[in-house]
Amino acid sequence: MAAKTTIAPLPADKLRWELDPATLPFADTSGFDGPEDEIIGQKRGVEAFRFGLGLRKKGYNIFVTGSPGSGRLSTVKKLLAEMADRKAVPSDLCYVNNFKNEEAPILLRFPAGDGARFRKALHEFLEAVKREVPQLFESEEYIARKNAIAEAHEKKVLEFYKAVEEKVKDTGLVVVKMQMGPMQRPDVVPLVDGEPKRLIDVEEMVNNGRFPREEFERLSNKRMELKEQIDHIVHEVRELQKEVARKHEEVDKLMFLSLAKEFLQPVRDGFEDEKVNAFLDALLENMVENLDGLRAMGTAQVGPGGMPIMGPPPELVLRPYEVNLLVDNHGKKGQPVIVESFPTYRNLFGSIERISDRSGGWRTDFTKIKAGSFVKANGGFLVINLLDAIMEPGVWQTLKRSLKTEKIEIETYDPFYFFSATGLKPESIDMDVKVVVLGDPYLYHILRHYDPDLPKIFKVRADFEHSMDRTEDTVLQMARFIKREADKEGLLPFDASGVAAVVEQAVRMAGRREKLSTAFPALADLLGEADYFARVDAENGNGKGGPGKGKKGGKAKAPTVSAAHVSAAIEAKIYRSNQVEERIQEMIDRGSLFVDTDGAVTGQVNGLAVYSMGDYAFGKPSRITAAVSMGKEGIINIEREAEMSGPTHNKGMLILSGYLRRMFAQNRPLTLAASLAFEQSYGGIDGDSASSTELYALLSALADLPLRQDVAVTGSVNQKGEVQPIGGVNEKIEGFYLCCRHAGLTGRQGVMIPASNVEDLMLKPEVVEAVRAKKFHIWAVKTIDQGIELLTGVKAGERAKDGTYPKTSVYGRVDGKLRELAEGLRDFGSKEDNGKDAGKGKARTAAKKTPGKKAKAGK
Repeated sequence: MAAKTTIAPLPADKLRWELDPATLPFADTSGFDGPEDEIIGQKRGVEAFRFGLGLRKKGYNIFVTGSPGSGRLSTVKKLLAEMADRKAVPSDLCYVNNFKNEEAPILLRFPAGDGARFRKALHEFLEAVKREVPQLFESEEYIARKNAIAEAHEKKVLEFYKAVEEKVKDTGLVVVKMQMGPMQRPDVVPLVDGEPKRLIDVEEMVNNGRFPREEFERLSNKRMELKEQIDHIVHEVRELQKEVARKHEEVDKLMFLSLAKEFLQPVRDGFEDEKVNAFLDALLENMVENLDGLRAMGTAQVGPGGMPIMGPPPELVLRPYEVNLLVDNHGKKGQPVIVESFPTYRNLFGSIERISDRSGGWRTDFTKIKAGSFVKANGGFLVINLLDAIMEPGVWQTLKRSLKTEKIEIETYDPFYFFSATGLKPESIDMDVKVVVLGDPYLYHILRHYDPDLPKIFKVRADFEHSMDRTEDTVLQMARFIKREADKEGLLPFDASGVAAVVEQAVRMAGRREKLSTAFPALADLLGEADYFARVDAENGNGKGGPGKGKKGGKAKAPTVSAAHVSAAIEAKIYRSNQVEERIQEMIDRGSLFVDTDGAVTGQVNGLAVYSMGDYAFGKPSRITAAVSMGKEGIINIEREAEMSGPTHNKGMLILSGYLRRMFAQNRPLTLAASLAFEQSYGGIDGDSASSTELYALLSALADLPLRQDVAVTGSVNQKGEVQPIGGVNEKIEGFYLCCRHAGLTGRQGVMIPASNVEDLMLKPEVVEAVRAKKFHIWAVKTIDQGIELLTGVKAGERAKDGTYPKTSVYGRVDGKLRELAEGLRDFGSKEDNGKDAGKGKARTAAKKTPGKKAKAGK
């Protein structure tokens, strides 16, 4: 059917924006210079980020939002490198033992670099102790002092025993040393025939008559008298031994303290901090208290049974006196900038490690405390991907708590903590860190809605855009980006045509002709892939020509990357991902999926849908049909009845009812039963981009006018009949073009799109050339009136003052059909009512003629 509409197809120059390489101020990027660290297209996000960094107040951390692939991370790194203070190096952090409470290690702060110096100085002190202590207790001075104390002790003991012997002299008793376990103590026993005898033995001699009883009683009484005196002397000797032991210990302590203070003085001189000196005092006090362990370390000792054993190793004895350098900022220049790519609890907040001892138990101490990125970034900046972080147990809660309190307590996060608690509670660390989290807008809004703490700790949102305005300046900025990326990655230079092709692809990725995409990671991938094809061309001896057009032989590198190489990279990426598209096209080609690309059919139209495969999206036509009949059901959405449509699609269907009421039900009720369906659709459907297409099918069925099958349709509609813009317009047009090309281009085929989508057109060059050759067409419509005229070749019709339409117009036919359906329904209802009334009348007449029967029935 020849179209009689006055709507002209769009010219080829409206279908794609093209950048003329001749307008670029360079032949290739090798001779094009610009700022090294230029940030492109993110004015809003950059200004917000700078504001957040500059405001050093509590809670002004930064939440960077934007779609993945918009270059958020690289931009954040550039800004942090630019704005970080090069002179403000944060302090070193050390944990040392708390000798009064070992479960609460002490935190020491030092200027940058002094933490390592303090650890080294204390290590040298401990090495000196390990080396000199054994020699100290073997020195002549130490031995002389010990001998003097021992001699004085022996002299007093001898004097005590001599006094005892004087008292028992000429008494018939004698002083002997009795072995009592490992100890010896003096005792008084009778002297019989010049030999000492036990009192029990003398008593036996008395009983046998071998010793006088009177003498035995005298000796017993005398012994009891002397025994009390001897016990008193023994007690004095023991006290004397204790005093000697204390003097030995005092000598040991004095000797060690004198040596240790001398070795520790350089440490005190180098670190004149009150908290450090308090720790050093406690360290010396603890060493003095544990002097036996220091003396025994690494030396042979006498064990049980006289067996020699080795003393404890020096590392074990000296471990309580070591320094755990938690954060070392030695050699750092400026504030730390840490990007944590694996934000687990351990990596972010540190841990307290544990080791298994010989008995199988868990053991830990202050030396096992490890810092995480959050602590290492103290005084600077920490960057994390929030989605990765909140997936890790305990991370989000700990991050919130630390930012709210500006403190962090290092602990080991263990879901089974009731089985294996660490027992350590290190001193908390005061935090001054600016946290930057990356996330998409959806995550930001979800957290802001459900977590009231988010606006308290992330008061600045830096929202990164996925596109920027296309101007002469931004085009040159894109060219400079290509230059920087080529230099950084060692790519071949891009000539003007290659740069133009990349910029055109950025426009297509943005989805609007007046925009450029800011998905710089994806564009960087395109540059690398185009460079690959250029090098392949060079190896094939093809030089600057398009890929695959030359003969193998030459090995000269291609001097530049051209538009042909960029196009080859784009097509190769599509080919890697479009297997599903090709399989669907094969089904259309062999007739498994019904799609007509020629002729005209009533109540049937080609709609267009976009299939998204994650990394690739493509469009394909889908047959939409309508069937109408008499009834009151209204418009039936078959997809909705089968629970296969989403809410937006359902809304579009309801809008169709509103449009029909507005157009055809101003002087009578709208009475019809119409069903609409996406044929051969076996998955879910959503979106309203096919609502105008469904309306065309419905109008065709009502007007009994066939619709062109060589025209595919897309666009949503409102209740006033205005065609509204939709998404994926390029993919939809290219999808139907591919079907027509496979079926054979007739010169009449094309796609009808909303006029408001014209500025979104960035079609492939192949489609543009087909339009230029008048083998394919694109029509842009603003209203349903224009669209139905194009599809039917019949005027839509204008409503007269009396509310009627021209009878031969589309709307006149629709109005007549709706009136016919309404009257038919009315007449059908009247016939049913008349039939019921006639039946009731016959029943009444029969009752009057047979009263007896009625009475009988009454009985």
